[in-house]
Amino acid sequence: MEHVLAVYEMPHDPEVPVVAMDEQPVQLFKEVRASIPATRNHARRVDYEYERAGVASVFMFTSPLERWRRVSVRERRTKVDWAHEVKHLLEIDFPDAKKVILICDNLNTHTAGAFYEAFAPGVARSLVKRLEIVYTPKHGSWLNVAENDLSSLTVQCVRHRRFGTIEELRREVAAWAAACNEKLKGIQWQFNVEKARAKLKSLYPIIE
Repeated sequence: MEHVLAVYEMPHDPEVPVVAMDEQPVQLFKEVRASIPATRNHARRVDYEYERAGVASVFMFTSPLERWRRVSVRERRTKVDWAHEVKHLLEIDFPDAKKVILICDNLNTHTAGAFYEAFAPGVARSLVKRLEIVYTPKHGSWLNVAENDLSSLTVQCVRHRRFGTIEELRREVAAWAAACNEKLKGIQWQFNVEKARAKLKSLYPIIE
């Protein structure tokens, strides 16, 4: 926990950006009947009946100090999917960074070995050399700031809506991320090591 919090306290360095990532599934639903458009007197009316259309996986990457985030949608969230997303982070999002510090949870797909399952050894090694993975502790995923953006995305863009295809979901989450980035929406993270030792002192061993 303290290691993750210490990373958040590091000064801004464009050559070594700190990025957090998280992911979640989204159920896809197809409309069975056409909805009734909204009018001046009634909101848009949608029939309660729907057809399940599978599940998509949303990947959220957010850099608090850069006030930037990227959201992508894939059919699955395997090791290979994760490796391709991080490759995009290193080569497209932050191509000039000497190293990217990536904060994520301990999911078994989030490993350096994932790159070797997705790419040739030379490519995999070049990516691993530019990446420092910092894992949140077990039962401590709340330390991941990407959860804040993922929660906002869910409330503002996904919840109470039906997406029949992955393409439709991709368009909507991309528009949400673009709007946030245009407004330079950041995350005010204020929990630090000092506060952790005071508020969570019961978790620390007692040294006599």
